[in-house]
Amino acid sequence: MAKKPKFLEDLFHDTLKDIYYAENKILKTLPKMAKAAQSKELKAAFTKHERETRGQIKRLDSVFKIIGKPARGKTCAAINGITEEGAEIMKEYKGMPALDAGLLAAAQAVEHYEISRYGTLRTWAEELGLRDAARLLKETLKEEEMTDKALTVLAKDAVNLEAEEELQAA
Repeated sequence: MAKKPKFLEDLFHDTLKDIYYAENKILKTLPKMAKAAQSKELKAAFTKHERETRGQIKRLDSVFKIIGKPARGKTCAAINGITEEGAEIMKEYKGMPALDAGLLAAAQAVEHYEISRYGTLRTWAEELGLRDAARLLKETLKEEEMTDKALTVLAKDAVNLEAEEELQAA
């Protein structure tokens, strides 16, 4: 029996399920990262992104409604790997000067993954004529890009310097 052909709308739906799983996984991970972070600024950044992530999941729920499919995730190996690396950093660097730098790097790996997914989904939504979905996805893409920029500033202005200073003081 021949396989049913798959089209861009199928790929859009599969990728939507992938990012839905990822966002829900991230939502469970962010409080752990905030708790592990040593810097007040990094804790605050993780807490802020947790709130944003809740809104992003709501937007994804709306996109699922637009395409007439149930909001359901499918296991995303990429986000599982990225969050496992973050958990490893929390364990191996607990109480160490470089902990926050490692947490921040793990958070940026998540952001870069999300940025690539949301950029692709937005483009596909536009190509499929899903203007409302494209608008919602673009809104989330902008938030993810702003979070990435904020994390970069935090890394350069504080966290990486603190990790280096502790080394010089030792």
